[in-house]
Parts: sequence; C-alpha cells; structure tokens
Amino acid sequence: MDEQHIASAFDRDLEAIQAHVMKMGGLVEDAIRNGAKSLKRRDEELAEQVRAADKAIDALEEQINQESALLLALRQPAASDLRTVLTVMKIAGNLERVGDYAKNMAKRTTVLVHMQPIDGAGGAIRRMAKEVQLMLSDALDAYMRRDLDMAHDVRQRDLEVDQMYNALFREFLTFMMEDPRNITACMHLHFIAKNIERMGDHVTAIADQVIYLVSGELPDEARPKATAANYDLAELVDVEDTDD
Repeated sequence: MDEQHIASAFDRDLEAIQAHVMKMGGLVEDAIRNGAKSLKRRDEELAEQVRAADKAIDALEEQINQESALLLALRQPAASDLRTVLTVMKIAGNLERVGDYAKNMAKRTTVLVHMQPIDGAGGAIRRMAKEVQLMLSDALDAYMRRDLDMAHDVRQRDLEVDQMYNALFREFLTFMMEDPRNITACMHLHFIAKNIERMGDHVTAIADQVIYLVSGELPDEARPKATAANYDLAELVDVEDTDD
C-alpha cells in the first residue's frame, strides 16, 4: 500500500507540473502570434502587451523547475519517471527561450512602428512565425500523446522555417541595396526573422526531447538545415538577441 501511495502521489505531482508546462506552452504560442500580429499591424500597444506577458512565462518556468526539483528529492523516481521529469524541465527551458525571442520581436516592433514600412515584410514575417507557432503546438501535442511520428514531423518542418528565413534575408538585402534609407528598418526586420528561425530551433529541441522520452534515445540523424544565405551575416547575428 505504501508503494502504491507513493506512486499515485508521484503521478499527481507530475500531472500538476505537466499542466504548468501546457499552460506555459499556450502563453508562448500567444506571444509568437501576438508578436507577429503587432509587427504586421504596426500595433505598438499589442507589442508592449507581448513584452509584459513574458514575465508570466518566466514565472512558470521557475515554478516548473522548483516543483520538479522537489519531486525528484521527495519521490526519488525510477528510471522512466526520472526521464519524464528531466524532459519536462528541458521543455520548459526551451519554451522560456522562445518566449524571450517573441518578447524581443515585440521590442523591435516598438522601434519599427516609427519608421517607414518595408513593403510585404510584416506579412512575410507573420507567415514564418505562424509556421513556428504550429510546430510548437504539434511538439506539445506530441509530448502529451507520446507521439514519435509527430515529433519527427516537427523536426523535418524546421527546414521550411530555415528556407523562409533565407528568402527574407535576400529580400531585406535587396531593399537595403536599392535604398540606403531602408538599412536601419531592414536590419531590425532581419534580427526579428533570425529570432523566429531560432524559435524553430528551440521548438525542434522540444521534439527531440519527446523522442528521447518515448524511445530513451535522442535522434541519431542531424536535423535538416537550409544553407545560410550569407555566412558573414549569419556570424553577425550569432550574437544573442534576447533579454534575460
């Protein structure tokens, strides 16, 4: 009876933590959606809301980590359960980083709304963000369902995000070459696009964790990545562009 009680207590605690993860995931999806919407609509108020909402995402990650650490200390889970708790903590960490990138997109939007708009940029970035948002939704569904096929599908779709980023890079470069007055706005837009590309990397890392959780092993094959449009600029944007 004692072992059964301990097991049921562990399951209840883990279920509560997983509920926090799903809530966090929903907030991050909202941040991506609203961040891209604020850019397309040039809505400074919505952008500020995205920035403010990041505090709730950060708070949930801290809560998940604290409750997970307490669960490990008190329940001392067996191997499979231990893997679940560690996976939850890593997923929360990746969600927090995606939230940071969404917040930074909103921060740059508050600057861009005061500049001359770049034709089509807002819509193109919103489409790219939408793809990442859908990937995130599927990655979280894959986690809840323990669905390997869905997790592998998310990994493959990151290639499309890379291709969209490369296309935007070339478009922004053209705008800058045609009119030097576009340089500042295009650089802000380029950093936003790069942030979204990095969101895709973190979402793919969540899918990797799902695969690890279900199979016990991380994927052997490297994730498909599109060739960088320009390696010099790729090195430039390797500087972190998030607010911790």
